[in-house]
Amino acid sequence: MPSIYDIKPKFQNLLRPLTKKLAASSITANQVTLAALVLSLLTGIALIFSGKQTGIYLLVPLVLFVRMALNAIDGMLAREHDMKSPLGAILNELCDVISDVALYLPFALLPEISLWIIVLLVIAAIISEMTGVIAIQIGASRRYDGPMGKSDRAFVFGALALALGLGMPSGSWLNELFGFVLLLTLATIYNRARQALTEIQA
Repeated sequence: MPSIYDIKPKFQNLLRPLTKKLAASSITANQVTLAALVLSLLTGIALIFSGKQTGIYLLVPLVLFVRMALNAIDGMLAREHDMKSPLGAILNELCDVISDVALYLPFALLPEISLWIIVLLVIAAIISEMTGVIAIQIGASRRYDGPMGKSDRAFVFGALALALGLGMPSGSWLNELFGFVLLLTLATIYNRARQALTEIQA
């Protein structure tokens, strides 16, 4: 199933000149990975302590875009500049999941939002990424199938945060939106597992 992740190669091409400069400056892939994590954690903390000041949510789409760029850069540093390492592989997966938790859980604090919808959505997101990684254990490639992969979640939460930051009132209708995203995330778990099994059978 299609995903925003499919446009990643074009995005990487735009970032390749910057990646080369970072490599020439002895910036490592792991340092970039950790920088993305710290940025996400600080943003999550800011959201938690913002109270009813929804203007702070304008940070989210910016941070998500920067995080996406940093994720692309750390991958290119690892692959194209001989920086692959077992530690890097661990950090790449763990930092992505922790960053998602830090950025998305604070949405549960919005007025009229069901805490459990957000919690279940974050849990499902973690499981979907775990499913993608488990594919490697059975001999398939790391699965990034949609319809609600990491990049797709970032788009949804980023667009919503932008609207909230610009003054759109929070309301119970958001629970329906998050419920729909949850269903798409569950479909992603199924799709990644199915595609991994299909790949090894082929």
